[in-house]
Amino acid sequence: MFGTLGPQEILIIFLFILLLFGARRIPELARALGKGIKEFRRATTELVEDITEEEPEERKPRRRPHAREREAEPEE
Repeated sequence: MFGTLGPQEILIIFLFILLLFGARRIPELARALGKGIKEFRRATTELVEDITEEEPEERKPRRRPHAREREAEPEE
């Protein structure tokens, strides 16, 4: 199956990365990847907060007067 990675596949991928970048650059790459993920999560959290704070008035339910209130209003 294509969706699952076993220990052998993970080991092969790790060895390929080790050969491609070298042992010295792997910690730098992991650190940069971690910072990128952290920044992405922070940005998505801020975006969700901005969207929920700025809910337009049109979306808020409007209060409709009851029938008794409508009867009490003077007609012109």
